Amino acid sequence: MTDVENFRMIEGKKFMWDGKVYDSDAQAKEAASGYKGANFETESIQEGGKHYVYTRRVVTEIVIEGDAPI
Repeated sequence: MTDVENFRMIEGKKFMWDGKVYDSDAQAKEAASGYKGANFETESIQEGGKHYVYTRRVVTEIVIEGDAPI
């Protein structure tokens, strides 16, 4: 198992690791592209010859189900 931070603060924003280790920059960019297509912000990090993708998504809508509390 690799010793990777589950989250990173990048420019004051919290990004979560996607849990995968990529062997190349091209693989990491392909994964990041998929996340971007799903409206995630992404950051790629290279350490020790391995590549990691971190993502975040801002909540834009909150849906509350059921009756409102009194």
